[in-house]
Amino acid sequence: MRHITGAFAVAGVLVASVTAANALTFDQNVTPDVIFGSGNANGGFTVDQNNGVELGLRAKLRFDENNLPQNQFNSNGDGSYTFTAGNPPTGFGFAAGAPTTPVWNFEWSVNTNFDGTGSTLDQYFYVLELDADPGAGTNSLTFDPITPSILNPFADHAIGDNTTGNGGGVKATDAASYVNLLAANNVAQNSWNYEFFNDLGDVLDGFNPHTPGVYTIRLSAFDIQTDERVAQTSINVNVSAVPLPAAFPLLAAALGLFGLLGWRKKALRA
Repeated sequence: MRHITGAFAVAGVLVASVTAANALTFDQNVTPDVIFGSGNANGGFTVDQNNGVELGLRAKLRFDENNLPQNQFNSNGDGSYTFTAGNPPTGFGFAAGAPTTPVWNFEWSVNTNFDGTGSTLDQYFYVLELDADPGAGTNSLTFDPITPSILNPFADHAIGDNTTGNGGGVKATDAASYVNLLAANNVAQNSWNYEFFNDLGDVLDGFNPHTPGVYTIRLSAFDIQTDERVAQTSINVNVSAVPLPAAFPLLAAALGLFGLLGWRKKALRA
């Protein structure tokens, strides 16, 4: 992926009214499946479903110790995901050994008609906010990742509908085919690395993956007719200076199980 689409001057839409309260659910599948690239597993998404629109975000280990992608999400079960600071072991990027590449990707999913009450992708516009500040504040690159613009007339998103199977998304080949796909479908997905945004002359230029901290990523959808926000999801990517143990996902699952057992014991005593 290298073709970034959308306008960057969209801050004004962030004050649009909300039609429903957000109730995020964690470690979820998205509808209908993960449609970008076969072999990418569903699950691990932080999801909002509102007004016929489903939005999902997750982070994923993009490079393991052998420089290979994995279906490993390192979810903490609360909309946050934890990864070790640093670069992939052998480097990655459009410049060999790019120093701005983190080991993690973030992945997003938009379904504008997951339950039959929404519409097609072109009936909404979108705001993606990528936090570049590892501290308590946010300093975000903000843009529409889907709607075509004059500068970016099409993107290589995987596009489909509620019948599209795993890895079965279609990609546009030019601006005209992209517009047609948005008008005929309700699902768009992609997997991105912060490095992809390192040459836009904005806050992610020179991103340092070795800096520990928390990066907030937020995705919103707005009705194109009313400008009302219809759905929104967000995640925190926790970048740790301390290497994660190999058994991190198993440990997280075990802690969740212990918590469930404790709750059941309290319920039995009541």
